[in-house]
Amino acid sequence: MMAVSPSRTHQRRLWVKDRSKDWWNQFNSPDFPEHEFKRAFRMSRPTFEYLCEELGSAVAKEDTMLRAAIPVRQRVAVCVWRLATGEPLRLVSKRFGLGISTCHKLVLEVCAAIKLLLMPKLVQLPDQTSLQVISQKFEYVSGIPNIVGAMHTTHIPIIAPKVEVAAYYNKRHTERNQKTSYSMTMQGVVDPNGVFTDVCIGLPGSMTDDQILEKSTIFQLGNGGLFRDRWVVGGTSYPLMDWLLVPYTHQNLTWTQHAFNEKTGEVAKIARDAFARLKGRWTCLQKRTEGKLQDLPNVLGACVVLHNICEMRGETLDPELRVDLTDDEIVSEKGIQSVAAMQARDGIAHNLLHRGLAGTTFFN
Repeated sequence: MMAVSPSRTHQRRLWVKDRSKDWWNQFNSPDFPEHEFKRAFRMSRPTFEYLCEELGSAVAKEDTMLRAAIPVRQRVAVCVWRLATGEPLRLVSKRFGLGISTCHKLVLEVCAAIKLLLMPKLVQLPDQTSLQVISQKFEYVSGIPNIVGAMHTTHIPIIAPKVEVAAYYNKRHTERNQKTSYSMTMQGVVDPNGVFTDVCIGLPGSMTDDQILEKSTIFQLGNGGLFRDRWVVGGTSYPLMDWLLVPYTHQNLTWTQHAFNEKTGEVAKIARDAFARLKGRWTCLQKRTEGKLQDLPNVLGACVVLHNICEMRGETLDPELRVDLTDDEIVSEKGIQSVAAMQARDGIAHNLLHRGLAGTTFFN
């Protein structure tokens, strides 16, 4: 047997593809124009820095003997860019000078960190101290006292899942788009500023709004007395409950009832507008979201948290990014769930009229 000479042996070297990071280096430069940075990442540089600081310890990695770790700023930027643009991973890969699988992994890791670390702090129901301020703001908009939230449910398009295909099939989107459509749902409650205070994410797109409501935490909390003598306002797709105030839906409304519907409509519009800004800012929510079903709630949850950060920090949305919601409101078959709520609604409508707060478009 021939012995191998030590001189003929050699160390194995790890081959790493050399990719250009010019695009990211340009954006990451302190000299890069602020307005262009904000247009790209949907947030100002100070807000981006805040996000990196909050996530740093959770997403940072150590250098190894084989390669240097991707910096926290670049990790966060890959995720935010992907959520903001919905750009295919192969293009994200070219921009940031990273592999496609690396970019995919970074998006999932950062989204999971955002949901785990920041959602409990930034998406929460108001405490007793802030309830009064919130209800005053809603009353200023509607003339209706004791409102503490506005609710809406939207659908996020997804590619056909590999499991439970029928559950995620969206009949109305299919009919509208003239092609088979699937979706995942997102129910949200917002404050008067359009900041989300509660979300229910991930239920299948074949479910109706009232079915989704019954599966949500806020349904259990509301029925448990959390909103005692206070209201969350929703649209016609929800039932009237002791804590959930919705419009009249029967035919031949009186002027009083019509005026009430106008006023609750103004509150419900705050929730719709918040969802429109959410989808406008994070374009990935408008496209058929790729990925495994179990990963999507983290991605959608991260978008909600980032929306709240932008809203709380006064980040305005570029008018070019505004979108119109296409959610269908199907009148709830659950109807009236509480006689007491029905009497309370009639009382609110009566008071609006007699306090001179009712609208006048009924006559137009």
